[in-house]
Amino acid sequence: MAEFTAKDIQKLRQDAGVGMMDAKQALTDAGGDLEKAFDLLRERGQAKMAKRADREASEGTIGSYIHVQNERPVLGVLVELSCETDFVAKSDEFRQTADDIAMHVSWASPQWVTRDEVDEDVLAKERDLIARQAAAEGKPAEVVEKIVAGKIEAWYAENVLYDQKFVNPERYDGTVGDMVGALATKMGENISVRRVERVAVGA
Repeated sequence: MAEFTAKDIQKLRQDAGVGMMDAKQALTDAGGDLEKAFDLLRERGQAKMAKRADREASEGTIGSYIHVQNERPVLGVLVELSCETDFVAKSDEFRQTADDIAMHVSWASPQWVTRDEVDEDVLAKERDLIARQAAAEGKPAEVVEKIVAGKIEAWYAENVLYDQKFVNPERYDGTVGDMVGALATKMGENISVRRVERVAVGA
């Protein structure tokens, strides 16, 4: 059985702009080799462009969302969604996606945009806490490892924007990362969330 990690799947998803299942299947077929998996996706027409991650995304737009309560704004979000060309940055779909992500952030309040941004000390502390809890319940070492792996994935889904399920499944049924990847594939450009700012009254 091919050996690869959730981080490998995430990287391939971002590089190729494909969904999680497509990335996982490609990695399985490629024996866990990232480059071969990317080439397979290109052959299948799922990753039509050369590696987008290598191209500069210096254009983009600012998505925004304001939550009003009792006739006054109480929460605001700004999202920088980057792309490669002014043409894509001006498109209605691109700008709508930026606003949709800002709306999602207002509700989900992610701490990081991608897994790569997560502080290693924070992640290590979380892993240790989960492991100690499982050990205290009398779980054997090999089971503890599986519990840690599973709960860390759930933790990512709660705290990392790209791993969070998009708040409005009627608009997009999948994670925010998949939504951005799908837009990148459709537009044929390197598209990513570069920055997020969330401000709430009293927070």
